[in-house]
Amino acid sequence: MGEKLICNNKKAFHDYFIEEKFEAGMVLKGTEVKSLRLGKGNLNDSFALVREGEVFLHNLHISPYAFGNRENHDPERMRKLLLHKAEINRLYGKIREKGYSVVPLRLYFKNGCIKVELGLAKGKKLYDKREDLKKKDQKREMAVALKERNK
Repeated sequence: MGEKLICNNKKAFHDYFIEEKFEAGMVLKGTEVKSLRLGKGNLNDSFALVREGEVFLHNLHISPYAFGNRENHDPERMRKLLLHKAEINRLYGKIREKGYSVVPLRLYFKNGCIKVELGLAKGKKLYDKREDLKKKDQKREMAVALKERNK
């Protein structure tokens, strides 16, 4: 059946070095799933924390379902992530080290289930961000030069 992207977090790749990726399921309510099927999710400024052996996703915004009633969900509620115990222990060990955090990279459907891709990230300094922008500009200039040369 494949994967269908709901939303991704482009800012995470700009602000962090992604060292490792994990795939996790999420505990959701019915109206949240219906809203995500309409593409109403936003990963900006969201992060994951490990508490008491469980991983929770904070600041994931899922817009309220338009046709929901009073049982509609809170858009900014904390959501539990489903990971294997070994993965949770690995994340917890890395998070305790200085400078590491867990950020969601993308939210997608996989075989009918909603999954979130988490990245074990280390923050970039300002000069790292500038260097990335320079590399991006150089690639763009090379592509334009190649296109002009092939005409």
